[in-house]
Amino acid sequence: MNYRKLGKTELEISEIGLGCWTMGGLNWVDGRPNGWANVDEEEVKAAIHYAIDQGVTHFDNADVYGNGRAEMMLARILGNQTNKVSIATKVGWFRGTAEHAYEPAHIRHQCEQSLINLKRDYIDLYYFHHGDFGRSDTYLDDAVAVMYKLKEEGKIRYIGQSAYSHDDFVKLIPKVKPDTLQSSANAIDDKFLREGTPTRKMLDEYGISFIAFSPLAQGLLLGKYSKENPPKFEPGDHRELAPRFSIENLTKLEPKIKALKEKFGDSQEVLTRVALQYLLVYKQTAAVIPGFRSLAQVKMNLNAADKPLTADEYAFVRTVFAEGN
Repeated sequence: MNYRKLGKTELEISEIGLGCWTMGGLNWVDGRPNGWANVDEEEVKAAIHYAIDQGVTHFDNADVYGNGRAEMMLARILGNQTNKVSIATKVGWFRGTAEHAYEPAHIRHQCEQSLINLKRDYIDLYYFHHGDFGRSDTYLDDAVAVMYKLKEEGKIRYIGQSAYSHDDFVKLIPKVKPDTLQSSANAIDDKFLREGTPTRKMLDEYGISFIAFSPLAQGLLLGKYSKENPPKFEPGDHRELAPRFSIENLTKLEPKIKALKEKFGDSQEVLTRVALQYLLVYKQTAAVIPGFRSLAQVKMNLNAADKPLTADEYAFVRTVFAEGN
């Protein structure tokens, strides 16, 4: 396993980490599905211990994943190994009884609750989970102030910013001054990492890292789904409403996945390596954090470690998913 520094910090994390969203199971936030199909905790436990044995040191969580369930499950599984790894968690989607999740008192409360859930004295990396700080950014200055106060108090070590648009990142980076950014990134859509884009320019200018969730595009890059048999998801699973699983999108994606299979092979192990290592070509990428449900999936993800793409392989994948293709 290779390791990379988180921006300008002293924290080194494994290039391949584990995203813990699935561990929260089926969930709703403000009446909308926000979870995943439920997992088997014993299977997740086996997967996590295997990952640690293989050198994985980074686990990415959030207060909203199962409304605390994912954090508590991770703590149970890690037990006395919790201080051997770095744990990230987030605040922002779960607002409880607050008017807005970025009210300073709510941020402090959620940080304290996450520490209890994770059974830790500090959080290695604490994220603002999104870029909505209220109308006219009402909560932005006070939210940033309390985040830095938590850091000063030793409750968090480093600060992250998760968001979903260039506009949010360009607006927030100078204010938040995060140590890392996080967003969805994969071979289908790597807009935050592409040279010349607004976010990439700021990553380079500020010396910030990027952590990529959904690097497998939730299985789409593995050819797991087809237009003839589109997936169906349970109520409470956020994928139930996701356009990426529509027949229209699966039809559009099919020839691109076929091209990958013809070039690299059609096994999921091979396609996983292509997807994960594509993002690790970018030096700005500190880690990819694929989700997981089972030991088999973690083994497949970690089989991709230490197998970088050649320049020609990277160029091929980029051409496949170039706009207009």
